[in-house]
Amino acid sequence: MINDLTLVIPAKREKESLPTVLEELKKYNLKIIIVLERTDIETINSIRNYNCKIIYQKNQGYGAALIEGINSVTTKYFSIFNADGSFNPIELKQMYEIIKDDKIKLVFASRYEDNCSSEDDNIITYVGNFFFTKLGKVLFGLKVTDILYTYVVGSTEIFKKLDIKNKDFTFCVELPIKAHKKNYLLATTKSNERARFGGKKKVNAFKDGFLILISMLKLFFK
Repeated sequence: MINDLTLVIPAKREKESLPTVLEELKKYNLKIIIVLERTDIETINSIRNYNCKIIYQKNQGYGAALIEGINSVTTKYFSIFNADGSFNPIELKQMYEIIKDDKIKLVFASRYEDNCSSEDDNIITYVGNFFFTKLGKVLFGLKVTDILYTYVVGSTEIFKKLDIKNKDFTFCVELPIKAHKKNYLLATTKSNERARFGGKKKVNAFKDGFLILISMLKLFFK
């Protein structure tokens, strides 16, 4: 068991996938926080027999779930972990080994390093991620190679100092950009994204892509 790491899992209508994710995580014996809406009864009922803490989010949105979840973490490190099965927990060990270097404050997994892959990507999401990752490099000097992928392990203390505001999916770009602006050292590690176990993807590529662009421009001019 990694005693100083807590997984934060935002879940929205994930009754098909989340129980399988939690079953897989059993052998790792990790602290787990599930963040979801109080009205999501089907998902809540699907995980009643698992050893995890449930937080009912006060505000709607993916980013809101993560902000509220990470702010409730009491361990030294946190990890953002998907409820759909796309993140492989076997990769946590390498990310954890990197974050233990006190110089590094956030570790971002990447599907686009050598020998990495994604079973979930399509041409639209691939092109969008390439564009926004490149934009992050041009506007901010970010070296993160997969800016929209939120498989992250980080310092809980540092996260709470960043004052992350975005309550929607634009959280994914606000986090590395604000950390970089604060001169915190970021690292990247290899990842192979799996296909989701079940249920439907919640991201709207065009709508969320537009919001991400606006958010990045606001962060640049702020």
